[in-house]
Amino acid sequence: MKFFMANKRTTWLAALVLGMGLGCGVQAKTLHWAYQGDVNSLDPMSLNETFTKGFQDAFYEALVAYNKDLELVPALAVRWENPEPTKWIFYLREGVKFHDGSPFAADDVVFSWKRSLTAGSDFKSFGGLASEVKKIDDYTVEVTTPQPNPILPRYWVHLYMMSKSWAEKNHATEAASVKGGASSYTNLHENGTGPFKVVERHPDVKTTLKRFDGYWNKDIPTNLTEIVFQPITQESTRVAALISGELDLAMPIPVQDWSRLEKEPDIQMLKTPEIRAIFIGMDQHRDELLFSDVKGKNPFKDKRVREAIIRTVDTNVINKKIMRSTAQPLGTLIAGSINGYDESFGQPYKTDFPRAKKLMADAGYPNGFSVQMDCPNDRYVNDEKICQAVASMLARIGIKIDLLAQTKSKYFAKVLPQGGNNTSMYLLGWAPATVDAEKTLIDLVACRNAATAAGQFNLGGYCNKDIDALIAKIGVETDQEKRNVAINTAFTLLRKDYGYLPLHQQPLSWGVKKDISVEQRADDVLDMRTVIMP
Repeated sequence: MKFFMANKRTTWLAALVLGMGLGCGVQAKTLHWAYQGDVNSLDPMSLNETFTKGFQDAFYEALVAYNKDLELVPALAVRWENPEPTKWIFYLREGVKFHDGSPFAADDVVFSWKRSLTAGSDFKSFGGLASEVKKIDDYTVEVTTPQPNPILPRYWVHLYMMSKSWAEKNHATEAASVKGGASSYTNLHENGTGPFKVVERHPDVKTTLKRFDGYWNKDIPTNLTEIVFQPITQESTRVAALISGELDLAMPIPVQDWSRLEKEPDIQMLKTPEIRAIFIGMDQHRDELLFSDVKGKNPFKDKRVREAIIRTVDTNVINKKIMRSTAQPLGTLIAGSINGYDESFGQPYKTDFPRAKKLMADAGYPNGFSVQMDCPNDRYVNDEKICQAVASMLARIGIKIDLLAQTKSKYFAKVLPQGGNNTSMYLLGWAPATVDAEKTLIDLVACRNAATAAGQFNLGGYCNKDIDALIAKIGVETDQEKRNVAINTAFTLLRKDYGYLPLHQQPLSWGVKKDISVEQRADDVLDMRTVIMP
C-alpha cells in the first residue's frame, strides 16, 4: 500500500499554522476536487455507499474511526471495552461541539442509534447489531447486543453521531430516504462534529466546506481552510481540469489516461489496490423475471442458467481490454485483502463456452432470452464500459441485454430496497466497512430479512439457509481460526451455487497535484484530515 506523506518541513509548517490559529492572517488553503458523481445526500444515514460516507466523514464523525491503514482509532469515544460477551462500554470524549455550538454527549449517541433504525435509514444493519444503547452518564454509554459480536466497533465506524436537539428542531428524527431529494432537510443540511462544515450545497453542481474553528482535534495535519467539491461526470473534462490546474485532485482517473498523466510534471497518480469487489447480481427471488421477454417464470432461479452466465463472461478479457490489466479478476465477493479471503474459493471461474451453451439448452433456453441490466455510469472505475462488455459476451449464449446505465443517484434509487429492488440484473461494487468477510456475507449473501436487516444489499434475493446458519456462527465466534473455517465454508457454498457473477477487485485511481500530500486509504475514502497543501 502506498502513502504519500508530507516532508518534515511541510509537516512543521502545517503544525505552525494550526498552532497560530487559522484566523490570524494565515493564507487560505482551498482544495478544489472532483469525483465522477455527486454525494447522494448529506444525511449520514440515507445511503450506505462508500463515496457518500467518505464525503460525509469531513463533517460527521462516529465513536471510532479508521487510520490510513484501516486500523481502529478513537474518535468521539476515547476508549471502549467489552466486559461481557454481549456488552460494550464506550467512554465519550468531553468538550466536543457540534457545528451549531451545542455539546456532544451520551443522549446524542442513544438518539443516533435509534435514528439508524428508522424507515428511511440505509444503516439498519449497523444499528440493528445492538438490542439496546443506554446512557450511563453524560459521557458513558452501554451497548447491549443480542449475541456476542467480536467486531462491533468496526461495524460502527460509519454510524455517524447526530445532534438530538438539532434533529428534533428541524423535524429530522427519522433518516431521510435517498429518494427524498430536496424535500428532506437533512439531505441538504448537516450539523456534525467534524473538522469541516458545509456552507453551500448545490446538488449535482458544487458543495463548499469551510474549516470548523471549534473542532476538538487540534492535532490533525491538514492546513486546508476551504474545500470546493464538484461532481464532473465526463471523464475527459475531469482529466482536462486536473491538467489545466483548475482541480487539485480528481477521482477516479480512467485507466486509459494513466500513462498520459504520469508524463505530466505537476501530477502524481495514486493507484493503491482497493478492497472493493465488482460483480453482477441476478434476481433469484421473483417467480417472474421483470424487464424480460420470459413470462411466467424466472430463468435466474435455475442454477444452470447462472452457471452458463458465469462460464461465458471472461473476467480476464474484461481486465485486459477494459481495465488495462490494472484489476485483479475474482471468483468471489471479497478482495484478497479482506479478512477471511482464501484462494480456494476466490480464484476466478474458468470460462467454458460449449458447457454454457449446453447448460442453457438443458435449462430450456437454447435461444436465450432478453433481460434488462442496471448499471451506474458514475460510481465505479469504468462501470458502464464493464456492463457493455458483459452484455456483449452474454450475447454469445443468446442472452440479449437491454442496458440501462444511469447516474448513481437514479441507479441506487431504483435497485435498493427503498426502490423495491426494482431490478432483474445489476452491477454493484462492495467493500465491507469492517474489512472483514462477515459484513459481506450479512449484506450480500444472507437471505433477506427486514426485521434483522440481513441481506439488505442482496438485491437479487439469493438465499441459502445453510449459509445463513454459518453466518450466525461467524457472528458470535471469538476464535479467529474457527471463524475463518466457517467463512471459507460459506463462500465455498456460494461459489458452488453460482449465486453471483464476480468480476474483479478494482484499483483506486486518483490524480493529484504533485505538491499536495494526501494519504490514499484502500477503502477509497479521501480523509480531509490528512490533506496538506503547499
